[in-house]
Amino acid sequence: MSSTKNPKRKIIYLWTYTNWGGAQLYLLTIMKLAKDTWDPVVVLPRSSKKDLLGFYEKFDINCDFLENKFDPKRERTFSGKLRRQYERIRSEIEVYRYLRRYDLKESILHIEIAPWQSWILLTLLSLRRANVFITLNNFRPEASVWRRVVWSFRFWVISKLPGLHIFASNKDAKDSLKEWLTTRCFETVRIAYSPIDPAQIGAVRSADLDIPGLRKQHCIDADEFVVLAVGQFIDRKGRWTFLEAAKMITETTANVRFVWLMPESISAEDKIRVDSYGVGKRFVPVLSSDLGTDRESILGFFRIADAFALPSFIEGLPISLLEAMALGLPCISTNVYAIPEAIIPDQTGILIEAGDSIALATSIMKLKGDPNLRERLSLSGSRFALEHFDGRIMADRYLESYQQCFE
Repeated sequence: MSSTKNPKRKIIYLWTYTNWGGAQLYLLTIMKLAKDTWDPVVVLPRSSKKDLLGFYEKFDINCDFLENKFDPKRERTFSGKLRRQYERIRSEIEVYRYLRRYDLKESILHIEIAPWQSWILLTLLSLRRANVFITLNNFRPEASVWRRVVWSFRFWVISKLPGLHIFASNKDAKDSLKEWLTTRCFETVRIAYSPIDPAQIGAVRSADLDIPGLRKQHCIDADEFVVLAVGQFIDRKGRWTFLEAAKMITETTANVRFVWLMPESISAEDKIRVDSYGVGKRFVPVLSSDLGTDRESILGFFRIADAFALPSFIEGLPISLLEAMALGLPCISTNVYAIPEAIIPDQTGILIEAGDSIALATSIMKLKGDPNLRERLSLSGSRFALEHFDGRIMADRYLESYQQCFE
C-alpha cells in the first residue's frame, strides 16, 4: 500500500550528525516511493557531505538545515564525554525549536536518533502529539549495571509514549529490544528489512561499464584479484582485521588488491597505522565522492571487484553487503547481529567470526582459487538478496504505517 488520502501531508526525515551511511540510504528508499503522495523534506546539519546532498537533489527532495551537529562517536575521556553530552543537548534543543514551525499532529516525523539517549526529546515531541517514527538497526549494549538501570527507566518511558512508532531493520534488532520495552510496546515493533532497489541493481549490472578502464584509474591491474570493502573506515567495520588479512596475503601472493570505498578520507593518525601494516599500494582507499553524486556510479564501482569482504564487529544488516550480494559479488562477512540473516554459510556467502583475520585471509584465498565457488555464491547470493530485501516492500510497510496515523 503506497497511497494516502492526503497527498500534501509532510514527512520530515531528520538526523543531527554529519557522517552518513546505511541509515541515510535506508531512508532514501522510503523517500523515493513516498514522493508521489507525500511531501518529504530532509533536515540535517548544514555541514553535511555534498555527495549525500547530491542524492536528494537528484530525486528533487527538499533539504533544510540545522546549524548544530552531534558527533555520535564514543568518547573515552571524562572531558570528551562531557563535551559530547553538551553537543547532543544543544543539537536536540535546536531540533525541538526547529520542529515548532510544523503542525506535527498533521505530519510524520521520521527521526534517526538513539531513543535511549534522546528520550527527553521524544517525550517533548509526544506532548506535542507528534507522529514519530524511529528505525533501529541494532541494539546490544555492553554497559554497567547502573547504566542498564538508567536505560531500563528510559525505555519504560519511551514504551509509554503515544504517537511513537518503532521499526527494526532486521529480526535481530527487534529481538534485542525484548528485554527493554514493555510487552505491549514490543509487540507493536515492526520489521522492515534493510533495502535494495532491484531496478537499480539490474541497471547497474547491465550497464556497459569499462571495468578495465575503471581499474586503471585506480592503479589496479586487469589481472589482479580485487577484494572490496564498503563503508566508514572505522573500528566497528573491522578495518584492522581487513588490513591484517591484507598483510598476510600480500606477504605470499602478488596479485591481490584490497580496496576500501569510504565516505570520508582516512585521518592522518589512522594513516600512520595503515602504513604500519606494510601493504603499501596493495591497499587502495577510494572516496565515494570521487565516483560521482549518483548512486549508480557508486554501485557501478562495485563491479571492479572479484569479492566483497566486510569483517564488521558491530552491524545491523548493512546495505552495502546486500547490494554487493545482489550485484553478484561473492561475499565474506561476520557472524554478528543480523548479518547471518543474509549470509547463510556456504550458501549465500562465507561467514567468519569477527576479528579473525586468519579466517578472512583464508576465505579470500579460497575464493580466489576456486572460480566455481565464486560463481555458485554469486548466483545464490544475488537471488537471495533480490528475493528477500526488495526496498519496495520495506517502503510500502512504512507508507502504510504513516497513513494509519491519520485514520
